[in-house]
Amino acid sequence: MILRAIVLAGGLLGGAMASQFPEFSQQYQQRLGGAVDALGEVVADFDASAQAAGLTRDAALAQMQGTDFLDRRRTDMTRTFDRYTRLRADLDTLATAGPFMRAYHAAHSTDTEVASAALSAFKPAIPLTLAGVIFAGAGFLAGATALSLLLKLLLWPLTGWRQTARGT
Repeated sequence: MILRAIVLAGGLLGGAMASQFPEFSQQYQQRLGGAVDALGEVVADFDASAQAAGLTRDAALAQMQGTDFLDRRRTDMTRTFDRYTRLRADLDTLATAGPFMRAYHAAHSTDTEVASAALSAFKPAIPLTLAGVIFAGAGFLAGATALSLLLKLLLWPLTGWRQTARGT
């Protein structure tokens, strides 16, 4: 009876945690959109400056050399362009995905800065959407199953000992 209560508690915990994914992924997507907008302004400003000087982005980056500061700035801008491209692609993927596809793509679209900011501002809520309820159910099953298997593994030496004692 106690083991069933523990498994039920594991299921409830798993359900409560999984039910939060749809809301968290929505907040992650909103933060991701903000990061893309901010980086987009930096990229557009750099490109406009390069164009005003009659240069392409690559040509402007190539001219940023000769001093330690310019070398560092070129590296920073290259990293900014790469991050903007990556985040833009992640945002495009998430914008067309429903809650279940966002779960599928979650492992591929985790910018640690954006995810950390979304997590720090995240407030758990009761899932009132179908997706939240389905995630809660899946989390319940996963939590109950995981805890049940863990308990069986931990108690296996005792049950094996009891069966050996009965057989002799």
